[in-house]
Amino acid sequence: MSFFLTILSAGRLAYDVWQSTLVQSATSSKPHDLAATALAWGAGMRIRVSPFIFPRTVHGEKRRAFSKTWYSQHKWLEYSQSRDSVYCFACRYFSIPNASETPFTSHEGYSNWKKAMYKDGGFKGHEKSEGHTNAMYAWSEHQKNILTDSSVLEENRIYIKTVAEVVLLTAMQNLSQRGHLETDTSQNKGNFLELMELLSKHNPLIAKKMKAAGNAKYTSNTIQNEVIECLSEMVREDIIREVKESEYFSVIADETKDLKKTEQLSLVLRYYYNGAVQESFLEFQRASQLDAAGLTQNIIQCLERYGLEYRSNLVGQGYDGASVMAGKCRGVAARIKTEAKHAFYVHCNAHCLNLVIVDAVKSVPEAHCFFSLLQKLYVYMSGSYVHQKWITVQKDMYPEAPRELQRLSDTRWACRYSACKTVMDRLPAILRVLHEIDLENSGDRSVEARGLLAQIDLTFIGNLSTFRKILGEIKLLSDVLQSPSLDLAKAVDLIHALQDTLDQYRSESCFDELWQDAMDIAEQCTVASETVKRRVQRESLRLKGYFVDSPIGQHRCKEDDKDKFKREVFYPILDHVHAEMEKRFNKTNCDIMRGIQALNPKSKSFLSEEIVVSLAGLYDCDIEDLKHELYQARKVVQRRAGCGNELSSILGFTTFLESYKEVFHQLFRLCRIALALPVSSATCERSFSVLKLIKNHLRTTMTDERLSNIGVLSIERKRARSLSLDDFVTRFATRHCNRRIYLF
Repeated sequence: MSFFLTILSAGRLAYDVWQSTLVQSATSSKPHDLAATALAWGAGMRIRVSPFIFPRTVHGEKRRAFSKTWYSQHKWLEYSQSRDSVYCFACRYFSIPNASETPFTSHEGYSNWKKAMYKDGGFKGHEKSEGHTNAMYAWSEHQKNILTDSSVLEENRIYIKTVAEVVLLTAMQNLSQRGHLETDTSQNKGNFLELMELLSKHNPLIAKKMKAAGNAKYTSNTIQNEVIECLSEMVREDIIREVKESEYFSVIADETKDLKKTEQLSLVLRYYYNGAVQESFLEFQRASQLDAAGLTQNIIQCLERYGLEYRSNLVGQGYDGASVMAGKCRGVAARIKTEAKHAFYVHCNAHCLNLVIVDAVKSVPEAHCFFSLLQKLYVYMSGSYVHQKWITVQKDMYPEAPRELQRLSDTRWACRYSACKTVMDRLPAILRVLHEIDLENSGDRSVEARGLLAQIDLTFIGNLSTFRKILGEIKLLSDVLQSPSLDLAKAVDLIHALQDTLDQYRSESCFDELWQDAMDIAEQCTVASETVKRRVQRESLRLKGYFVDSPIGQHRCKEDDKDKFKREVFYPILDHVHAEMEKRFNKTNCDIMRGIQALNPKSKSFLSEEIVVSLAGLYDCDIEDLKHELYQARKVVQRRAGCGNELSSILGFTTFLESYKEVFHQLFRLCRIALALPVSSATCERSFSVLKLIKNHLRTTMTDERLSNIGVLSIERKRARSLSLDDFVTRFATRHCNRRIYLF
C-alpha cells in the first residue's frame, strides 16, 4: 500500500509512464476482445458485453453460465466472450508492479461459475485480497485525476481565449497594448493588463490565473506578439483561401510614410467571391527601395509568399499615376505585366478625378485666387479670439449647432465642396464677425478683417455658387468611385453621366439661375451687387478714322459683372473640366474597357459577340465555346427579363451565371475577371488612416511585422470578429512545446 502511494506521488509524468507500461503488458497478454480496454482505460471504462446468451458449461452435476446480474454487484468485473471467463479490470491495470498473479489477472481468467458467489472464494474472496484493495484505490484515484485534469485543461483554454479576446479587442480598436511600466505597483500598466485586471474582478477563474507565477500568466509582451501573430495568420489564411477559390484577382498598392519616416507599402487584393466583390487588405510592407524595381520585387515576393498563382491569375493592377508606378516602359505596372501578361493596369479613377479639378482650377486665374482666399479665410477664422467670436455670432444668428469652416485639402479636391457649402450657408455670420473686428481697431487683426471684407464681393459669391454646384456633382462621383464593390463598367457609366451633366450646365439658362442665386445671397448679406468701375480711358479724337496695330489705352467697355463672370470664370472652368475629363478618362475606349461594358446588362453592347470575343482573346478563352455560350446567354437573359427579373449590373449578371457556371464556363470566367479589375486605390488610402492610428507618436518604435499584423486585425475586423477561438488555442498551443500550462 505504501509503495503504491509512493508511485502516486511521483508526479504526472512518472504516473503516465507507469500506467502506459501496464496497458502494454495487459494488451499483449489478455484476450483480444478485452485488449480494447487499453484504449479506453484512461477514462476509467471497462468492457461489458452487450445482450448476449452466455454459454453453459458443466460444473459438478449442473451446467452453469455467467450471469449478467453479477455486473451490478461487482463493478470491477469484465467478461471475455472468446475465453468464456471473467477478469478484474482494477487488478489488470492498477495493481502494484510485479504483483503475484491471480485467476482474475491470468491469461485464462476465472470461469468457475459454481464457486463464483461463495463467501470466502470466487468474486468475494478476490475482493477481500490486499492486492485488489490497493488496485481499486488506485483506480478511484485515477478517475479523480482525470476529472481534475480535464477541469484544469478547460480552465486553461478559457483563460487563453480571454487573453486572445483582450488582445484582439485592443488591436481592432487601434489601442496600444503595453504600458510604460507594467510592474505590480504601477498605476497604469497599459490597456492589456488593465483590461485583464478588470476582468479578474468579475471572473474568479481569471483572478486565479492572474495570481499564478509570472511565467504562467501569459501576459508578457512576447505572448502578446505571439497571440497577435496567430490571429493575423488566421485572418490572412481566410483571405488567401477566398482568393484561391475565386481564382482571378487584382493587386492594389500605394505607399506612404509613417511617423518614423519609413515608407510603408499597403497591399490589397480585389476578387469576386460568394456573390460579392471583395477588396481585402493583406499587409503593410516596408519599402526599402522606392524605385520601380524595388517596389515590383516587394509586390511579387508578397504574392509568392502566400502561394498565389499570379502569372496566370493576376488580371489587374491598381496604382496612382506616379511615374514610378505607371511608367509605360520601366514602371511597376510594366514590369509586373512582363511576369503576368494578363495584369491590366488601371490608373486609380479617384486620383484621375482629383487631377481633373486641380488642373482645371490652375488654368483659370480667377478660380485659383478664389480658393486662395477661402484658405486665408479659414486660417483667419481659426485664431483663438476670432474663433470664439465666430461661435458666439453663430449661436446668436442660427438655431442650429455652430459649424466650423473646413480646411482645404490639397489631395482631395472634391472635399472642397464642404468648404464652399459651409461658407455660403454661414456667409452672413462671417461678414458680421469681420465687420465687428474691423470696428475694434485692434491692430493687425482689424487690418486683416478689413482686407477680407474688401475681397468678399459679388465675384466671390459667384465663385461660391459656381464651385458649390460643380464640386457637388464631382463629389458624388468621387464618393462612389471609392466604393470597394464598384466595377469598371458602372464607373465608366458614372463618369459619362458626370460629363453630360457638366455639359448641360454650359447654357444661358443654367448660368442665369446660378447668377440669380448669387444676387440673392449678395442682397441678403448687403454686398454691393455691382463692383466699383475703374476709370475708362477715352480714345483720342485725333485718331478717329485711323487704324492702329498697338494698344492705345483701355476702350470704353459696357460689359457688366454678369457677362464678365460668365466669360472669365463660369465658361472657362466648365470647358477646362470637360477637356481634362476627356484627356484623363480616354482609356475607356480600349478593348478591355469596351469588353467590360459588353458584360454590363445596361449597356447597348451587352453580350455583343464581336466585342466580347475581342476581350476573350486577351485572356486566352476558348472562342468557339464562348460563341455558343453567348447565344444561349442572350436567350436566357431575354426569357428572364420577360418574367420581370431584369439584370442591372455586371455583379448581378455574374451572380446569375454562377448558378449555371458549368454551362457558361467561359462567360462566367470573363465576368469574374471584369469584377476583379480595380476601380480605385481608395482601400489603400483607408489603410493609411488606420496606420496613423496604430503607429502614432507614442508607438513609433513598433516593428514592421507587428504593425502589419495589427493592421490586418484592425482593417479586416469583420473577419477577425468571426475567428474561432478554439482553433486559435489549438494553433497557439502547437507553436511551442514548452508551454507552462497545458492546453490540450
